[in-house]
Amino acid sequence: MASIFTKIVNGEIPSHKVAETEDFLAFLDINPLKIGHVLVIPKKEVDYIFDLDDETYAGLMIFAKVVAGAIKKAIPCARVGVAVVGLEVPHTHVHLIPIDNITDMDFSNPKLKLSEKELSEVALRILNAF
Repeated sequence: MASIFTKIVNGEIPSHKVAETEDFLAFLDINPLKIGHVLVIPKKEVDYIFDLDDETYAGLMIFAKVVAGAIKKAIPCARVGVAVVGLEVPHTHVHLIPIDNITDMDFSNPKLKLSEKELSEVALRILNAF
């Protein structure tokens, strides 16, 4: 069965895309830890990041670096934190989270509840930063 991220890639589920290439996609997390929290995925569904072939793994990280640069320009923050947990959805994904301190990356923190309008505005800010 296709993961929720594969359904996003296939256009079956809407998302707030901020970047896309032939092989990778970046979109806003709908339950973000911080405003500007983005998920970066390979379009090819592979559950565990270290099961990716070397070329896809390297490409994913380079793509994430480019996306992080746009996030940093668009969202006031000290840094863009990077996390790979890999338990929430069986599809490799990298979290890019604008942070000002280490506790901003605590996944046990309450998630933000943003409206569709707010999500669209954040996505546009990041898109415009490229």
